[in-house]
Parts: sequence; structure tokens; C-alpha cells
Amino acid sequence: MRIVDVNEFYSPTGGGVRTYVDRKMSILAAMGHDLTVIAPGREDRVEEREGGRIVYVASPGMPFDRNYGLFWHAAPIHALLDRYDPDVVENCSPWRPAWIVANWAGTGRRRAIRSFFVHNDNVEAYAKRWFRGVASPAGIERAFAWYDRYQMRFLDRFDTVVTNGPAMTERLRARGVRVDATMTLGIERRHFSPALRDAALRATLLAMCDLPTTAHLLLGIGRHHPEKRWPLVIDAVERAGATVPVGLILLGQGMATRALARRIGNSPHIRLFRPTYDRARLAAIMASVDGYIHASDAEPFGLVGYEALASGAPLIVPDAGGMAALADPRYAERYRARDTLSCAAAIERFVARDPVALRAAAATAAAAVRSDEDHARALIAHYDQVIAARATA
Repeated sequence: MRIVDVNEFYSPTGGGVRTYVDRKMSILAAMGHDLTVIAPGREDRVEEREGGRIVYVASPGMPFDRNYGLFWHAAPIHALLDRYDPDVVENCSPWRPAWIVANWAGTGRRRAIRSFFVHNDNVEAYAKRWFRGVASPAGIERAFAWYDRYQMRFLDRFDTVVTNGPAMTERLRARGVRVDATMTLGIERRHFSPALRDAALRATLLAMCDLPTTAHLLLGIGRHHPEKRWPLVIDAVERAGATVPVGLILLGQGMATRALARRIGNSPHIRLFRPTYDRARLAAIMASVDGYIHASDAEPFGLVGYEALASGAPLIVPDAGGMAALADPRYAERYRARDTLSCAAAIERFVARDPVALRAAAATAAAAVRSDEDHARALIAHYDQVIAARATA
């Protein structure tokens, strides 16, 4: 099967989408499939890889985050679709790229099926954050019903609409948006394990936070973007740190990096680091911290949270969004989403618990985390069904 992913959210310096796409390409190659990703770039170029390629199309940068670009002109993307002649065209951006894919005429060999893969929810990520102090969540959803109607117009042009997990499916269907299948994501299990816990690495990280090994070390990973709500985490850790010994390391970068650095300032026990793309190093860090903390309630699937859990790291997460599904009380503490005081209280409860029992429960749960191979097999099986159904229609 030949798949072309017209992906406006792919960037060499990106986060979860880049991780997902890079791994998906290698998995599909092992299964005998070919994946081409068409992504915005600073220049036209092709990066060949085993089992596929990244085709960069010269595009303007995103105004507030230069890590990403924006598609605009249809002609170069249509030409690439003609060239690669796919069986499946995937897209995940609801703006210009959705219409570029919907309006592609096809090659005449056979009409490729079009798949819209929903990775994010703009109402949750933006509208509900921007207008939180103006209206209730239900009121905001009513005010932005135009966005759901807009989505349904281009989704009518796609053969299948899939989501990355149950939380997204539930949200969209509640708003009347079509969803054909839930393709729950998975992680690259081979990298992550509780067995990678390294006492020396933990001690080094705590020392960077100016704390002894008797303190508790928390980790946060993700883009520096307002929807991630890192200021809430920073505030909560500082508040909890007034009564319990706790440090925080944040790995990431993005449009809010400078603001976060200023916010942290001279905080003695919080450190900000650039992301690491060395999967082995990242897995060792995840296994060596005492807990993973998260604040975004807009994300429909907590990919990094699943990686942390697969590493045996207990969790501190909000009670809404994709991460909430991971919050088993045996190894996690939940707090009210967007509530700094509630998050600080959750940290204090976390620190008061038996760390050995917490990690043991997390290690048990690690064995059941879904793999990205499982996800890829399910996705290909779904595409086979859609192709077969269309052939007999």
C-alpha cells in the first residue's frame, strides 16, 4: 500500500507529530508499505528514508512558531500526489491542506481514498483557553458551533475520518462531527522500560535542581506552547516546594520558551532544558525521575504520558483530556484541570505516598501500554476495509 500524508504539522524540530510520523514510516516499511510525507519546509527538498521519504515543499513559516510552516498553494502538492500515485492520502490539518486534499482530482489510475486523521481539537486547545473567563465551556462550544459545521463540510469529501483515541472520538461525536473509526495511538515500546532507572542519573538531575537524593524529582516534556499550560505546572511545583522537597525539569522548546525562562528566573529547584531527540537518553531520563507531570487538558491523547508510564514513572495529570484516561489511582494523582492550587495539592499527595509502591504499580501498568505496531496494524486494516468497501459499492 502506498500512503501519502499531507502533513502541515510535521517539522524536524516538532514534537508528538514528528515522533509519530517518523516511527510510523519505519513500522509501515517493515510491513511492506510505503509512506511519503509532504511537509512544509524552507526549501523544496526530499529526504529519502528506509521505507519512505519526507518531501518538503517551500512554504511560509507559521507567524508565532517558526518550527512549523503553512501550506497555501495547491499546485505543488497536487503535482506530488500525481507523482506518488497513492492508495491512501492522509491529512490532519483542518485548514488549507484539508481543501487541497479534498480538491485533488486523482491520477486516473484509481481514485485514492482520502483519510482525515484528527490529532487535535481546536475548540479545546484554543477557543476554550482564550475565552475561559468570558463564558462557560458549554457556552464556548455553542459559540464555536460554526467550526464544527465548517469541519463537516470538508469531511464530507473524505472517505474516512479517524481519531487518535477515545477522548477525541467522544468530543467530536458529542458535537455532531462525523467519526468513522478510533485508531488509538501507541508508543515505541522497545525504547521504554522501568529497568532503565539509573540512580546516578537521578542524583545528577536532582543536583542540577540543587536538591539532595532524598527529594522528589518531577519531569515535564512537551512543546512550549500556551495549550501545554507549563506556567501552571511551574506555579504548582513552587507552591508545593514550599512544604515538600520537590524539583522539576522541563524538556522542550517553542514559541513560549523565552517567557518560560523568564518565569522560572532564579527558581532554585526548576530547570529548563532543550528537548532530546536521543530516544535512549530520553527513556533513561523518564525511568529515572520520580514522576511525570502534565497540565494540558486539550490534548486528546497523551503520547508522552504513555511513554512515561511505560518507563515506570508514576503520573500527576489533570482530570480532563487524553491524559486523564491514564490516571489510575494506584500510580497516579489527578487534579482539577487548569487549577494551580489543585495541582499543588496533587503534588503534595504524590510526595506523601510510598514511592516504592507507586513505582511498582506503574511498572505493572507499563507492560500493558499499547505499542505503535499495534496502532499501525489496526490503521492499515481499516484502510483495507475502506478500499474494499468502495470497490464493491
